[in-house]
Amino acid sequence: MSFHDPAGPVPDGLTTERFVLRPIVADDAEDDYAAVMESRAALRLWEQSAWPADDFTVEANRADLVGLQQRHAEHRAFTFTVRDPEDTVCLGCVYLFPTTATFLAKSAVTPLADDAWQDVDVFAYFWVRSSQLEAGLDAPLLDALRSWLRDAWGFERIVFVTNEQLEQQAGLLAGTDLGLRFELREPGKPGTYLVFG
Repeated sequence: MSFHDPAGPVPDGLTTERFVLRPIVADDAEDDYAAVMESRAALRLWEQSAWPADDFTVEANRADLVGLQQRHAEHRAFTFTVRDPEDTVCLGCVYLFPTTATFLAKSAVTPLADDAWQDVDVFAYFWVRSSQLEAGLDAPLLDALRSWLRDAWGFERIVFVTNEQLEQQAGLLAGTDLGLRFELREPGKPGTYLVFG
């Protein structure tokens, strides 16, 4: 799988007993907005910003999703919405980036092991809405993503990124056989991102 081959095949999604993943589209704006606003306190830590603001709107979210859908179509990065098995409720999101993504290229990276930054195939970020954290969705989502990215996408060097302030997600990743490989600091953001692989 190559991020840079616009004609290359991209998996349509993933179906499990607990959730489905499919590419996000602009028409998901209302459902996605509900999940975003329910989870805004955690997302502000995750983003290291004021997003989403308290006055964020469905229309503004729709504009964001138009951009994500375009980026997905152009193979610059891929965004999948996490849905309930009936595809009626947004449960979270998954984002896949190459090392050449602009924000990653501008970031300060500290290797913590023998891994080389340029050898990473994909950077995966994910979040689940607050009510689904309480229901324990994050662990099965992580497990499914690990095998899906390897088997369906063909990625070999997969890393998962979280912010150090998101203690639940950082603890989830640290509690697996994934090791802490890099620390990442984005320009203008005060917190450190932890990169597990």
